[in-house]
Amino acid sequence: AGVSTQSTGKQLEDLKTELSTLQVQKVTGGATNKLSKIKDVRKSIARCHTVLRANQRENLRKFYQKKKYIPLDLRPKKTRALRRMLTAHEASIKTKRQQKKDAHFSQRVFAIKA
Repeated sequence: AGVSTQSTGKQLEDLKTELSTLQVQKVTGGATNKLSKIKDVRKSIARCHTVLRANQRENLRKFYQKKKYIPLDLRPKKTRALRRMLTAHEASIKTKRQQKKDAHFSQRVFAIKA
């Protein structure tokens, strides 16, 4: 969302240090309420990583917007068959032979009496 990368990074560092202290307390036999907090801290760290990754991907999308090629992980997934399908332009291209046929033997128009 609208969270800056610096603040998220700072928050991540704080959470990591907090987690390490909690893990030390766990080994030394800390209070049970501290032990239950380990899970919450780990989940918060995961949330920070998610936000950082989302921001990074958003910036990459902006960077590659006008480029000819886009990295594979930023391309639409679809299915293997759809990715290999001819583009609309490729499908509409005619061979020289077909162009000549079309030019010399155009569609006949018949005047049909009703």
